[in-house]
Amino acid sequence: MELTSRSLAYTVTGAAVVSVALTVWLWPRFAGRGVVAVLGRLGSIVVTQLAIVSALALAVNTNFQFYGTWDELLGNDDGAPAALEKWGAGDGTGPGGDLKGALVQPAGPEGLDRVHGLPEGRPEKVGKVESVRIIGRRSQVANPAYVYLPPQYFQHQYDRQRFPVIVAISGYPGGSFLLAQHLRVPQTAGKLIAKGKLQPSVVVMIRPTIAPPRDTQCVDVPGGPQAETFFAQDLPEALRGHYRVGRDAGAWGVLGYSSGGSCALQLAMRHPRTYTAAAALSADFKVKNDPTTGDLFGDGDGRLRRMREHDLVWRLENLPAPPVSVLVATSRKGEGNYPAAKKFLDAVKPPMRADSLVLDQGSHNFRTWRRELPASLEWMSRQLTFPQDLATDR
Repeated sequence: MELTSRSLAYTVTGAAVVSVALTVWLWPRFAGRGVVAVLGRLGSIVVTQLAIVSALALAVNTNFQFYGTWDELLGNDDGAPAALEKWGAGDGTGPGGDLKGALVQPAGPEGLDRVHGLPEGRPEKVGKVESVRIIGRRSQVANPAYVYLPPQYFQHQYDRQRFPVIVAISGYPGGSFLLAQHLRVPQTAGKLIAKGKLQPSVVVMIRPTIAPPRDTQCVDVPGGPQAETFFAQDLPEALRGHYRVGRDAGAWGVLGYSSGGSCALQLAMRHPRTYTAAAALSADFKVKNDPTTGDLFGDGDGRLRRMREHDLVWRLENLPAPPVSVLVATSRKGEGNYPAAKKFLDAVKPPMRADSLVLDQGSHNFRTWRRELPASLEWMSRQLTFPQDLATDR
């Protein structure tokens, strides 16, 4: 049974209920003072506790999609990201057309079937959310994602029009499911587009790591996963080849919360020719090693340089500022990153532009991020240029 399958959750929950019932039923038999009675009491307690904790852990994981497979949970694919492969032996057709050898491939639900409030009805009226795999030609990985296509994408008057792109990155260890179910990115984008507060845009929801369960922090690890290459080169290349999206960097923005917000800032400041706007909710401003990341910077003479270049305040103080726009969202009370956010914003200098979204109170959670999301998407819409070039190949 798959890690996130309902059958596994029901089985483990049933086992927990049965173990509690058996403990209650058999407890009088273990009331004595002998060795057997004591071991019986200890065994029933251990089994019951393990069953209950396992059921709760599965319920939490199914709801938040921290780990999607047994391999991710056990770390079996930590050092072996999926290799590049060609699309099936059949005709390869999917929602976007011919997918033979494509860098965007249709995927299973990946939790999409459990997301509430997604568009229901004709795509030209309400839009559509697809579950796909993004293939990294350079990084040699396959990363799952959801792609929201606005209603205009399917309307006749837009049939040759390209669209702006917002890449939405989750925190660690979450994934696209959290962006859709708990942050409610496609639902919020759809409502804003309908109200004319967000220009019709393609929104790509994706996790920050490319080698789960390792937290790759959108960094190219020497001799390891090339996460920065994936987000800065492979992802845009794949999307441009499959969807009618803008080719110029002015049509591309990146948004994220927690680790995803840190990635958003890193990507825009380090790759202004790919992303010209970044919105960061509860972000960090410096990439550091921790138990979930392992060593991100390698050894040798370049280690210190790589560490410094992923410190955004150091970059602003020592390197030319990139011509990008950033939005930093934080809270005066409840967010631990408020002092760091203030220091970063104070360091911004032209041609870089910065705006802030500061709540009086808000914690590091989805309730806070949902409050910040509508304003962040509206801000993003004002930064991005609606592409003027037409998709002549369609």
